[in-house]
Amino acid sequence: MAEKNLDFDRIIDRRNTGCLKYDFESNKEIPEDALPLWVADMDFQVSSYIQEALKAQAEHGIYGYNDTGSGYFDALWSWFKKHHDFEIDPGWLVKTPGVVFALSMAVRAFTNVGDSVLIQQPVYYPFSGVVTNNKRVVVSNTLVCDQEGNYHMDLEDFEEKIIRNHIKLFLLCNPHNPVGRVWSKEELAAVGDICLRHHVAVVSDEIHADFVYQGKHHVFAGVKEAYKDISVVCTAPSKTFNIAGLQVSNILIPSPALRHPFKKQIEAAGYSQLNAAGIAACQAAYGHGEEWYQGALKYIEGNLDYMKEYIDAHIPEIRMNKPEGTYLAWLDFRELGLTNNQLEELVVKKAGLWLDAGAMFGDAGEGFQRVNAACPRKILEQALKRLEDAVKGL
Repeated sequence: MAEKNLDFDRIIDRRNTGCLKYDFESNKEIPEDALPLWVADMDFQVSSYIQEALKAQAEHGIYGYNDTGSGYFDALWSWFKKHHDFEIDPGWLVKTPGVVFALSMAVRAFTNVGDSVLIQQPVYYPFSGVVTNNKRVVVSNTLVCDQEGNYHMDLEDFEEKIIRNHIKLFLLCNPHNPVGRVWSKEELAAVGDICLRHHVAVVSDEIHADFVYQGKHHVFAGVKEAYKDISVVCTAPSKTFNIAGLQVSNILIPSPALRHPFKKQIEAAGYSQLNAAGIAACQAAYGHGEEWYQGALKYIEGNLDYMKEYIDAHIPEIRMNKPEGTYLAWLDFRELGLTNNQLEELVVKKAGLWLDAGAMFGDAGEGFQRVNAACPRKILEQALKRLEDAVKGL
């Protein structure tokens, strides 16, 4: 069977389908005609291999408890070996309904109520949520943004925060959402060595690992052999293949000393088997989705290049550095000198866009907006024109 769904320019109407991205603007006081480029799912139809796998399951007509067999693991193993040169062991695999769920389980497994957990803001906002909602304390080793808009880790502050706050757990975003950094092997080794030295477990969210345009993604546990003893690597096909709604993630934990307490928390939460449709979709995606993935990757990079060129040429008051990874652009509006409320007014009311406000990623995100570029080019063109007109109208 040949891949059928390679027309990424095709606009598919997602309204009135229960779609979180399009159908619930009234809940967030967003105008009905606002263009949604916020939550991180794609506006592209999935691989036809995934569709066929789901059709076959639907036609079978029995939707009881399912689990994964050897074919599932083989597809997973092959994908990580081919794309990330990382060989996984079946004993490492713990399946969860999502990466955020896994982050929460890790917080509960490796820390106690009142403990501090280290993150690097501005970062994906559930990182803070899973800490505070579990009655732990957020400590941020805030990323440094230089004059060119590039982000770096402050390693001296990183180690100081670990020592001062008795940190046991670090939540790493790799590649980083929202700033788009693909951490180098040297950067990962620097933080990894510090964590080894101070006996800190590292939960590495690598859900965006397959979207890299500059540099190379390094699985944290594969950077050094010793890191396997401190690593929980969170992966999922959801971003890569646009199947977030099917609720399937693959968490890789080489160390039994970490894996056992992690699994115990999952059992305490009452969770067992994956969604049956998610199992079928994941195996089809990793086993047969290569052509679709390569097409999506190329198309999205083209969108990001287009965004960068358009903003530089038509909205120079806004700065965009092309992300090294993810399909999310991190736009810097600070030169406009607006308050958070004024920036929201500009984006939502004047431009008619539904984006993710930078402030939700932590104080270091104030003055920024996150834009999802995984959409047909015509939608992106329309959004950028709206933004240009709104800025010119200030």
